[in-house]
Amino acid sequence: MLDDSLLDDPEALARADRRELLRGAAEAGARVRTAVRHATEAGIPDLKPDGRPRAVLIAGPGLAATGVAELLGTLAGASCPVTRLTPTGVAPAGGALRWELPGWAGPVDLVLIATPDGAEPGLELLVEQAYRRGSSVVAVAPTGTPIAEAVEGTHGMFVPMATAPYEPNSPLAASAPGVLWALLTPLLALLDRTGLVSAPPEALQKVADRLDRVAERCGPAIATYGNPAKTLAADLAEALPVIWTEGTSAGPAGRRFTAALAELAGRPALAAELPEALAAHSVLLSGALAAAADPDDFFRDRVEEQQVLHARVVLLRDRPAGGLTAAPAARELALSHDTAISELEPEEGGDLETLAELIAVTDFAAVYLAIASGA
Repeated sequence: MLDDSLLDDPEALARADRRELLRGAAEAGARVRTAVRHATEAGIPDLKPDGRPRAVLIAGPGLAATGVAELLGTLAGASCPVTRLTPTGVAPAGGALRWELPGWAGPVDLVLIATPDGAEPGLELLVEQAYRRGSSVVAVAPTGTPIAEAVEGTHGMFVPMATAPYEPNSPLAASAPGVLWALLTPLLALLDRTGLVSAPPEALQKVADRLDRVAERCGPAIATYGNPAKTLAADLAEALPVIWTEGTSAGPAGRRFTAALAELAGRPALAAELPEALAAHSVLLSGALAAAADPDDFFRDRVEEQQVLHARVVLLRDRPAGGLTAAPAARELALSHDTAISELEPEEGGDLETLAELIAVTDFAAVYLAIASGA
């Protein structure tokens, strides 16, 4: 159950936020600026690559590496294949995971490592394997970790992850606000140098500024009625989020929101892209999860009954391809089944800025839902 009163009590929110999630969300812009400085100090702006890599291979644990790989792949588009190396092992613990390069990987490929931990033996073995194959290796991880030593020992490039003093020594949740930008920002700067994405310093500065503006709009001091993140958290309090996305940036933002809801708030959610989402979730909205699925007497006493879970559509939109939009059809489908719908659309800006805004607002929403529901 969501404690609605908690959302509009900043002091109570701070006391209940044992994992410092709100602070991490508010500092996302600062995290980008710190990561840019670390990338500069590591020498990324001075790189003079011979050309584009044939392929970019990304390794790292869990949702952190998955999010980085998906966002880089989305931004790179068709210019170069970006693939996440899926780990194997008997458990999700860092010491049990192993990564293997594909048989074709060699000197013309780029291996990126993104980890908020940095102590995974499997990643050290991957670095050695890439060195033997002649692949270039760049890693972003906490400083002073085994992976940093392994990369520097094989003539790779290591960039310290932008961390904060208050963060615990134990590994951070992969979906924790700040982790994504700390890992992603140096790699954006790197791929900008190779020509795979457009992320010059001025674009990353705009990303940081956009994240700061979202923090001002969505911070704990802003009341729910004027706070899009708190409003979304309240909307999803007793609902199954069905996240529909439209536009290049919205897809990965929606999938990250789904992961953050599960990892931070312990809440299930579904995600799909328009227009295919309309067919994929049509039966779901007309079944037992539909708001109109309760045929019993409306006036019966429900005080002692368990709350019924109904679907709620969350529509994330950002410049649909070709100007064609399925949003009207999405609204019509949801409302025809008495399913409530929440919508988020970023302000105008570059691809990185709009992506940052969608991620930041939904990050705040997941954090508020986690705190107010006692997760």
